[in-house]
Amino acid sequence: MNPYTRRTFCSAVLAGGVLAARQAMAAKEVVLGVQGWSFRRLSLDDAIKGTLQAGLNAMELGWNHVEPAGLSREDMRKWRLTTPVSAYHEIRDKVQGAGIKIVAYSATLRSDFTDEEIVRTFEMAAAFGVNTITTSTNVSMSERLDTFAKKYKMRVGFHNHSRIRPDEFAIPDDFATALRGRSRYMGINLDAGHFWAAGFDPVAYIKKHHSRIWSLHLKDRKKNQGPDFPFGEGDTPLKDILLLLKKGQYGFPAVIEFELKGTDPVAGVKQCADYCKKVLAG
Repeated sequence: MNPYTRRTFCSAVLAGGVLAARQAMAAKEVVLGVQGWSFRRLSLDDAIKGTLQAGLNAMELGWNHVEPAGLSREDMRKWRLTTPVSAYHEIRDKVQGAGIKIVAYSATLRSDFTDEEIVRTFEMAAAFGVNTITTSTNVSMSERLDTFAKKYKMRVGFHNHSRIRPDEFAIPDDFATALRGRSRYMGINLDAGHFWAAGFDPVAYIKKHHSRIWSLHLKDRKKNQGPDFPFGEGDTPLKDILLLLKKGQYGFPAVIEFELKGTDPVAGVKQCADYCKKVLAG
């Protein structure tokens, strides 16, 4: 092989290696996972199996796989305050031992929570090895939660629903009100499907506020409070969202929250994951 050919050959190999590396990086740009609520009818063990069967390796751990069901409000409060932290370490080890990364802990932090319960929720998140709590809470709770977020250096992302009610997260102004004057630990857990169903454009919102979004929930709903559909069958702009995340490389996870009733959740999440992967690979 003459020197010129050798150089050409080596350059081609190097270029091929760079291209392969770039393709590998591109595949990792968007952290795609599942929200634990998707497997709400399953045990934690089955939810772990379902995540893997869906071809995913990231989970936003839900309170439904951590806290016991059916307790009274007082019994739940007692459970939170008396359960040893080691129990949460066991959950972390079980999930991570299966090769699944916990990207956030999804907890309910409503206005009836005592300070002690809030503290324990932050301790739970730390025990799970995450730095982010996503929560369906009240807008009026933002100042109170910020105090604990700063103390524990833990991010809190406010989760929205499509119902537009006082002191609940649904419209852009709710996020703006909650974040005004708050620390860098306070942010957004944007549910794209709910946001769309409530009448707002998640693509435009992500473009403008991506630096304050800690986690994104993916679901496919229809406009005007429409129902959930399998991915690609509703009119939520999921394709545009996924391509924006790929291009923007914002870094926050995008997790599938499957809420379609009457459908096997494992098969449903897998269909959603396959749709997302196809879009991201295109």
